[in-house]
Amino acid sequence: WVGRLLRLDLSAFEEIRSDPSATTGAVIVVFAASVFAGFGSWLWALQNSDLRGVDGTEIFVRSLLLGSIIQTLVWFLWVYLTYQVLVRAYGARTDFAELARTMGFAFAPVALSVLIAIIGFAVPFGVIAFAMAVILTNAAIQAASDAEAREATMANITGFASFAIVMGVFANIAEVGTFGGLAPGIFFFSLDL
Repeated sequence: WVGRLLRLDLSAFEEIRSDPSATTGAVIVVFAASVFAGFGSWLWALQNSDLRGVDGTEIFVRSLLLGSIIQTLVWFLWVYLTYQVLVRAYGARTDFAELARTMGFAFAPVALSVLIAIIGFAVPFGVIAFAMAVILTNAAIQAASDAEAREATMANITGFASFAIVMGVFANIAEVGTFGGLAPGIFFFSLDL
């Protein structure tokens, strides 16, 4: 399914939506994409360790290990708020599990955040990866609900904005003198960098 979605075969969402066994796979996709993002921020940090006094082991733990787990958990907030907006604000019919399955697989492009390891292009690659995921989640939402495009977009923006804000908070959780927060990928870069 991931391969089909990356080729923009959006019919895969219909299969994912209707297959309860895809729920575990969706969460694994989110976690794996988060690990790739964490791997990218760790590699970036290793390349900059001489310049900025970065501890590679600390970044491995904070960004790749803890950050990947945290991002996966915060992703559930994105799905939950999207669901709430769809159901409460627009009266759309959808099932939370179906929405989570489709949105989980739509999160796959975040794995491209591994490319933030390329110095000088970290932020653009991080933004591109999430932009692709947001666009794909919009299609996922429409496949898993009866929401119109505008309603799906508003619900998705609400969910993603909350996700980004919470991940930004985790990115800035750092002790004085440390580098980066508890977040992978583009969210690794805290304000004090």
